[in-house]
Amino acid sequence: MRFRIKFNRTGRHRMLPMDYQYYINAWIYKVLDKADPEFSDFLHTRGYVSEGKQFKLFCYSPLDFGRPRLWKEKVLFEILQDELSLDVSFLLAEAAEKFIIGLFNSQELYLGDRFNGLDLVVKQVERLTDPVILNSMTYKATSPVVIGFRDESKYPQYIGPETDGYSTFLRRNVMSKYNAVNGKDGLAEDFKFEFTFTGTLKSKLVTIKSNTPEESKIKGFVYTFTLSCPQEIHKLILATGLGEKNSIGFGWVEVN
Repeated sequence: MRFRIKFNRTGRHRMLPMDYQYYINAWIYKVLDKADPEFSDFLHTRGYVSEGKQFKLFCYSPLDFGRPRLWKEKVLFEILQDELSLDVSFLLAEAAEKFIIGLFNSQELYLGDRFNGLDLVVKQVERLTDPVILNSMTYKATSPVVIGFRDESKYPQYIGPETDGYSTFLRRNVMSKYNAVNGKDGLAEDFKFEFTFTGTLKSKLVTIKSNTPEESKIKGFVYTFTLSCPQEIHKLILATGLGEKNSIGFGWVEVN
């Protein structure tokens, strides 16, 4: 279930850290916690579990703030317009639509770190129309898709769609998410999953929790792709994102 959240900028501050994804994650948890602390705690600390892995099963797009002025040496965006928007998706029952809209509507927030950020207020929340789902779909990843693994080094290794075996990692990730929600019933072990990367590939390195002891860097890739698979898997990807670390802003895809 996808929603568009529209914001008005209310303060004078215009500078936003380029790696702002984590601050959106923190705000979403804060809003959820006010309404349902148990659900917020479940998502934040445990999530859905499959094969020992945790999945938070929500996702969000990059912020839409028009064309900013870039301050590359300071790793900042200067936001020039007063209206911004964000698309966010939750794997929830249809009955939750009014709950989500009411939950986020009129919220006030500060988005940023202790040095730079924006004062915003939510002016509108709307449910987005579900796309027509076919067995074969073409998508565009608008935030980096992350696939990583650990080898003998202590740092995670991130791979892109040009790497051999990439589609196998994607398939395994999707299968784990599906099983975390539905159990192992309803989806054949040998389900069809044909991933074809198309177009231009661009890598992005994102810093999470900048200037803190928990700082980390995550590498992902944006690209277009075609995917043939069961319709349930398409719906899952649209609701929860593609690849890993979706709840901190990675793997948002749009039907192309």
